[in-house]
Amino acid sequence: MEFQVIPAVDIRGGRCVRLYQGQYEQETVFSEDPVAVALQWQEEGAHRLHVVDLDGALTGVLENLGIVRRMAESLTIPIAMGGGLRDLRSIAQVLQAGIERVILGTAAIETPDLVKRACDLYGDRVAVALDARNGTVMTHGWTEASGESALDVACAMVNLGTQRLIYTDITRDGTLTEPNFESSAQLVSTVGVPVVVSGGISRAEHLVRLRNLGAEGAVIGRALYTGAITMPELRNLGLL
Repeated sequence: MEFQVIPAVDIRGGRCVRLYQGQYEQETVFSEDPVAVALQWQEEGAHRLHVVDLDGALTGVLENLGIVRRMAESLTIPIAMGGGLRDLRSIAQVLQAGIERVILGTAAIETPDLVKRACDLYGDRVAVALDARNGTVMTHGWTEASGESALDVACAMVNLGTQRLIYTDITRDGTLTEPNFESSAQLVSTVGVPVVVSGGISRAEHLVRLRNLGAEGAVIGRALYTGAITMPELRNLGLL
């Protein structure tokens, strides 16, 4: 499968924001209109988007479904969405809103049976997020430590039927440093399902290296919003 570069649109309080290392008090607002931002990335050549309801990730309920629905109605490219998905009803709501794929995070730790049931119902339309700080998976909007390692959770989720994993090193996220290549490579070589990597990507060569490691794709946020990486640059490198 062709390597995918996936722009991130994080929504908090109805706005498009980026956090630093997942810390809600270190927020940068990039736009008052997340739908317009999503349309921009589509127009510039993105083949899919990664959307997170940051409010929902904290509260456990969908807080920005209206915006996500408008996004799905406005775009022609597929969207994956996470944040606030803690039961089958919310998962169904998001899929019925036109989102291609749901991403389960906290639910994977607290209610793994939900992951199994969702995978049984929706197959490849369900992915699991492995949001790790110093190797430990975090939950509830990255605010609570699960006590479980990313690799252990990954293997457990694959055994439950998960067909795709989204791995984020929280300590790299929003820092414009570099991804955690070592952990990413370990995951890719161990789990046997596609892995999308996020966190710390700041240069196009990071994407090339992740592709060479065998990752299915990479989610990029702050690097695109600040211009550290541009969509034309990615096209010139054959990454779009």
